Amino acid sequence: MLLAAYRYKFGRNIEAMSRHLIDDVAVGWDELGTDLLDDAPPALVNALTGGEHWPSRTLDHLITPDGSPPVRMSVTDTTVDEQDMQWGYVLHREGVEVISLLDEHIGPIVSWSTDPRTAFNDHPAAWSSLDSPPAIRASRGERPLSAPTVAPAKAGTPRPTARR
Repeated sequence: MLLAAYRYKFGRNIEAMSRHLIDDVAVGWDELGTDLLDDAPPALVNALTGGEHWPSRTLDHLITPDGSPPVRMSVTDTTVDEQDMQWGYVLHREGVEVISLLDEHIGPIVSWSTDPRTAFNDHPAAWSSLDSPPAIRASRGERPLSAPTVAPAKAGTPRPTARR
């Protein structure tokens, strides 16, 4: 869903996507919904959701034990266990880093140009930081989406190259 949202809802604008998913939410997300696919072609939405539609929901209904307002959830190495999270997603200019929080501290990056209909292995151990994203197959009967035109990534701290 994030691949399609980047491409269609946010027009390949990582800053707009980051603002919506990270900066503009008070505490955190309970669930990301199909509203992230609002501008995607209907056939793609149907392929990704089976025709179902549901709204994104934030965690703004939380009540803290002491009655104080809830604070933004930050995931760190020390808080990941107490938050009972299994997956982490980090938005990069070149793609989304998928981290199996049960097994790794970093993960492979799925390029923004990846067809959103691509099926991935959902077993956490398959998402090793040393391997490519574990794509299973692209959906059959669908033409691949055209590759996006993306401005070159700005120079930054290079990620170590995975070696086998």
